[in-house]
Parts: sequence; C-alpha cells; structure tokens
Amino acid sequence: MAMARARRDTALNYWPGFVDALSTLVLGIIFLLTIFVVVQFYLTQEVTGKDTALSRLNAQIAQLTELLSLEKIGKIDIEEQAAQLSSSLTAAESERDRYRNLYTGAGSGASDAQGKIGELSSQLDSEKRITARALAQVEVLNQQIAALRRQLGALQEALDVSEKKDREAQGQIADLGQRLNLALAQRVQELSRYRSDFFGRLRTILGNRPDVRIVGDRFVFQSEVFFDTGQALLRPEGRAELDGLASALIELERKIPGEIAWVMRVDGHTDIRPTTGLTFRTNWDLSAARAISVVQYLIGKGVSPQRLVAAGFGEFQPIDPEPTEAAFSRNRRIELKLTER
Repeated sequence: MAMARARRDTALNYWPGFVDALSTLVLGIIFLLTIFVVVQFYLTQEVTGKDTALSRLNAQIAQLTELLSLEKIGKIDIEEQAAQLSSSLTAAESERDRYRNLYTGAGSGASDAQGKIGELSSQLDSEKRITARALAQVEVLNQQIAALRRQLGALQEALDVSEKKDREAQGQIADLGQRLNLALAQRVQELSRYRSDFFGRLRTILGNRPDVRIVGDRFVFQSEVFFDTGQALLRPEGRAELDGLASALIELERKIPGEIAWVMRVDGHTDIRPTTGLTFRTNWDLSAARAISVVQYLIGKGVSPQRLVAAGFGEFQPIDPEPTEAAFSRNRRIELKLTER
C-alpha cells in the first residue's frame, strides 16, 4: 500500500511540467488561430467590398456604353439631316442664281422673276438657320461623346486598379494560409513530442500493468479495475486509482486558463454479450452508468462538473472484434480522454 501511494505521488510530480508545456502550446495555437481569423475577416471584408465596387463600376460602364451608342446614333441622324439641308441649300442657291440670271437677261416678266428670287432668298435664309442649328447640335453631341469617352476611360482605369488590388488581396490570403498551416504543423509536431514524453513518463510510473494501457491520446483502463462484472458500482481499488486522477485534474484546472474550453471525457464500453441482470436492460445502460459513476466520483473529489463528460458506447466501439474471451476482456473498458469541449 505504501508503494502504491509513493507511485501515485511520483505521478503527480510530473503533471505540472506537462501542464505548463501543454498550456503554453495551446495558448500559442489559439493566438495564431485568432490572428488568422481576424486577418481573414478583414481581408474577406475588403475583397467583398471590392467585388461590390467592381459590380457597380461594371454597371456604370454598361450604362455609359449604352448612352454613348444612343448619342452616336443621334449624331448620325443629325449629320444626315445637316447633309440633306446642305444639299437643299445648294439647290436653292442654284435656283436663285438661275432666276437672277433670267431677271438680268430678260426685261419682260422681270417682276415675276424678282418675286421668285425673293421667295428663294427667304427659303435660303431659313435653311441656313436650320443648318446652323443642326451643326450646333452636332458640336454639342461631339462634346458629349468626348465626355462619355473620358468617363469610360476613368471607370476602366478604376476597374483595373480594383482588380489589381483584389488579386493582391487574394495573394495575401493564400500566403497567410500557407504560413498559418506551416505554423500549425510545427505546433502539432511540438504537441506530439510533449505527448510522447508525457506518455513515456506515465508508462514508467504505472509500470507494466496489463489492465492499464495508453492508446493514442487516451488512457484505457479495463473495466475490472473499477467494477465487478455487470455492475456500475465502483470497487475500492477503482476509487484508489481515481483519487490520483482527481488530484491531477484539480491541478490541471488551476494551470489551464479559464477561457480554454477543455473537458475530460469518460467513455464506457462493454463487450457484445447482452446484460443478464434486471438493473441494466442493455449494454448502453451499463456503459453509460459506469461512465457516470466515474464522473460522479471525480466530482465528489473536487473536480469541476463543467470539466467532465460521461459517454456510453455500449458494445459498438470494440477494440478487438474477435468472438473470444480475450477480445471480450479488452473491449470491456473505461477510456479517459482530455479533449476540447
């Protein structure tokens, strides 16, 4: 009994160093993730804003292009009208000159020719005024078309700048993701080294006990360490094992910052053989009751209920699927895993 107590005391001496290293590693990973999330958020906001600006610029360009087409069509119509007026003006001038010559060369009918010349001169003046107005409209349209072209040029330049910034932002996001993945990979490697060192020390403390194993990131205890066959009431030997675990968990709560969401998950497992008593109808009930018994005992020893989870898996997560007594014994187990909430 004294040797067992000394072994448990030795086990507790290894926890503070492991917990400090694990806390530092977890805080570093959380810090990196926080930076990545914040940068990702702002870059996403910037990219979203640029996409909206690009859509708005494209819509303005489409509107201006349509307006420019309409202005060009209007200009062509006015130019055609001006050409027709110029042709009419030329014909009127020719007719006026003809009547003037007739008036000069003939004495009779001079009054009729003079009236015709006056009428043609009036028509000619009217057509000149219309032609002047048409030319003025053509000049205005030319100025409007030039202004639209300048606006299109400015919009196209702004669009090019926005697309360039968008490409740069996408490149920054990709670069940040690569650097974060590299940093996380390095942190995972460090965590693996710490876990391997801790499990190695725990193996040294526990010795070569066949009923306690380390599988991946879990502590695996055979159910017989804690419970009698078909029962969920803790045996005295099981309580002694859980006393050391409770002390370690209480120390772990003091070390890990409160903002880190972690729990110790207690998983109950059974073999495939059905229950025979009246207390538990199925292996689900038995495995869950055993996990709850472990959790309640730890709570009674001072471990915070917020840091504990009880789960029952029945016979549906076997380690060894063979239908042998040895396989059944391995599958009846309690697993303890430190994980995220």
